[in-house]
Amino acid sequence: MTGDALCLFALDATRPYGERVAAALGLTLARHEEREFEDGEHKARPLESVRGRDVYVIHSLHGEPGMSANDKLVRLLFFIGALKDASAARVTAICPYLAYSRKDRRTKPRDPVGTRYVAQLFEAVGTNRVLTLDVHNLAAYQNAFRIPAEHLEARSLFVAWLAARLGDEPVAVVSPDAGGVKRADALRDSLARALGRSAGFAFMEKRRSEGVVSGEAVVGDVAGKTAVIVDDLIGSGTTLVRAAAACRALGAKRVFAAATHGVFAGDAGAVLADAALEKVLVTDTIPPFRLPPALLGSRVEVLDTTPLVAEAIRRLHGGGSLVELSTWPVPASPIVTMMESIPP
Repeated sequence: MTGDALCLFALDATRPYGERVAAALGLTLARHEEREFEDGEHKARPLESVRGRDVYVIHSLHGEPGMSANDKLVRLLFFIGALKDASAARVTAICPYLAYSRKDRRTKPRDPVGTRYVAQLFEAVGTNRVLTLDVHNLAAYQNAFRIPAEHLEARSLFVAWLAARLGDEPVAVVSPDAGGVKRADALRDSLARALGRSAGFAFMEKRRSEGVVSGEAVVGDVAGKTAVIVDDLIGSGTTLVRAAAACRALGAKRVFAAATHGVFAGDAGAVLADAALEKVLVTDTIPPFRLPPALLGSRVEVLDTTPLVAEAIRRLHGGGSLVELSTWPVPASPIVTMMESIPP
């Protein structure tokens, strides 16, 4: 690495993830303190000098028991402010999951645009750069920030897992709605190159009104193929299971699903146990604490993004390019056991 000394922090709620990133970089996490006060307020501060240093702070902004996404966002912002006050030369926020990225436009009169407000908050405390994985709408994310907004894709992780298991089976990549067509087509292209043969493509009709999802038509051929449904995240899982059932009804032999962020809200555990789905792939941007443990490793596989994030940090610090990281070679065994980081 070149330039000013690199300094890597991970706030407590994301510490297990941060430790794996640090190990991939050959570093140890910098020391910090987080203190809770009786009235619900808190503070966080570095416990070593950051003056003149290139600082990276890892914090995934998903809600979990005892700490909402709002709590995590405020903690990260205040800590970045403290780092800038302590004369850090540059501070990069590493948010594997970025809260409010789904609220990127007005869908009803007087709706808020959460993505833009979050961007303004990061800018207000002096953040120099933000990095995240697979946001819901890349253009909206990039346009919301006036500081550099870097973006990583988990596509290479999914392609490596799928290519090792599909063999000679015919495959079709499926978007569960028209809005995800570009994402699914990019995975189809990468998977076809990894397999050395063509891969089919399909997308599903989807309409949402007042929280109710409808539409069952599938455009494309999945008959006799392994269908791979691709999305940026899994919320309640209902969209995914609808798409899986539609693919099965049209003759798909097997159905896999791949989504970067496993939110798994509500009854997602029961939904994902549906027989239409053979395997669900997610990454470790959000620990799967809402799922029944029996699903992990059987129905749901969690892929490790920390080598990818570590390589991005290495390149940012050294002045390198992130462009080719969408096809960056992944480790031979990218599956991670997440039980150690799941809250009781």
